[in-house]
Amino acid sequence: MLTLDIFGFKALWSPFFLFILIALTVGYFVLTTKYRMLFPGNEPLTKKQGSLFLLSIILLYAIKGSPLDLLAHLMFYVHMMQMAVLVLIIPPVFILSIPNWVWQKLLSVKRIDSLFKFFTKPLIALVVFNGLFSFYHVPLIFDHVMQNFWLHAGYSILLFLVAIFMWWPLLNQMPEHQTLSGLKKVGYIFADGILLTPACALIIFADNSLYATYSDPHVWGQVMSLCVGASNFASLNLSGPALFSSMSVIEDQRLGGVLMKIIQEIIYGVILGHVFFEWYRKDQEESEREMNQTLNPSPIK
Repeated sequence: MLTLDIFGFKALWSPFFLFILIALTVGYFVLTTKYRMLFPGNEPLTKKQGSLFLLSIILLYAIKGSPLDLLAHLMFYVHMMQMAVLVLIIPPVFILSIPNWVWQKLLSVKRIDSLFKFFTKPLIALVVFNGLFSFYHVPLIFDHVMQNFWLHAGYSILLFLVAIFMWWPLLNQMPEHQTLSGLKKVGYIFADGILLTPACALIIFADNSLYATYSDPHVWGQVMSLCVGASNFASLNLSGPALFSSMSVIEDQRLGGVLMKIIQEIIYGVILGHVFFEWYRKDQEESEREMNQTLNPSPIK
């Protein structure tokens, strides 16, 4: 069985992408520290927010810049793990890493605010995110996107953006954007899980390989040429992804669907626990407030 070392350092570790992420990280800390001082009254960056942003950048590099990205072109189950991290883990971490005053500055731009208000409406956010995710995994669409560098990059960015829209009603910390109550958040999470199920079920229960990207040597060659460079790939004289895995194509495909569903259920379970905890905490605070008002009524003037 071949190893990934044959593709070279540049293909494995994406130094240019790493440079972009480092620049974004520097920009984030400059914006949230130096720039904040120009506008007195904005809350300082907390250690938690800084740590969450660093975590989101590390995860993004791990799935898009490390050898894991190359593996996603060789094995479908790695691709599905990559997608799960991209749309189910990084977006909520990213949302919580941005201070409220930065979101307020961003949303003070009318066009951005209008787009945000429209696409973060709960029903629209659910339909758009799950619709685009499912559409991406239609075999014909998937194979076409994977063979075009700009389509692949653009669709990945689009999925990340709509994932932010999807997570926003659940996790944003801005009072004016709190559109869902505790019970509605629970329903929102369950609806999200249900809408993602058909795409996973189609992949899991298919009797044959759905994606030419992983089963057709010609299509796979086109995809890999974009990933590692045409001249580099041509010099390796590889016949297909089976050289890198002991699993059959159908087993790989089914494992990908199962992993996506399991990861989704775990993440939604964690978020559901967070929602219940917040709901309980607010209910307790309200009960204590009402009790204090009953025991210590305000004097009548």
